[in-house]
Amino acid sequence: MLLAIDTSTGTSVAVVDRERGVLAVRTSADTRGHAELIGTFIEAVLDEARVVPVRLEAVAVGMGPGPFTGLRVGIAAARVFALGIARPVLPVVSHDAVAFGQQDGVLVVTDARRRELAWSRYAAPSSDGLPRRLAGPALVLAADIDPIAAEPGYRRIDAATIDAGALGRLALALRDAGAETGPAEPVYLRAPDVTLSVPKRVSS
Repeated sequence: MLLAIDTSTGTSVAVVDRERGVLAVRTSADTRGHAELIGTFIEAVLDEARVVPVRLEAVAVGMGPGPFTGLRVGIAAARVFALGIARPVLPVVSHDAVAFGQQDGVLVVTDARRRELAWSRYAAPSSDGLPRRLAGPALVLAADIDPIAAEPGYRRIDAATIDAGALGRLALALRDAGAETGPAEPVYLRAPDVTLSVPKRVSS
């Protein structure tokens, strides 16, 4: 059983069990309220599932693609929570959670803001049911998505939010299969708006 968190689009938090599936989930499509919602959502799902944190075996977290500000809220929350209960963090590509459970080839698309879209292309799953990503995550102008979406053999899925329940089920499936979960670093696709300035050298 684990706690799953994703803030790559809106905010989604879930408690997921191997045998019983998704025990509790909270999701908001608000793309700006991650910091205000994340703590409340974690408390709510644990309470609804009647789970004390020490019973969790891990914390799964969506690593994007997503905007810098929102994505780092969920990743920071997952890492701090996992550290507090001495459990591992299982990173998962957020688009993989959307493709998980689909039986055909799909193109997963999420809003990256600034008139851009993030996309990933998946083949039909193999016998183990795990997603097979063929391309992406990548960034494209919303006006230029049509040629990508027009490639035959792939059904387009526009995901307004990433369901933490699906992300948690995928994290458990990957862990049980002995497969790698996801990247250690977030998938931002673009540089953050604020960067550290380089200090001027002072000559003598």
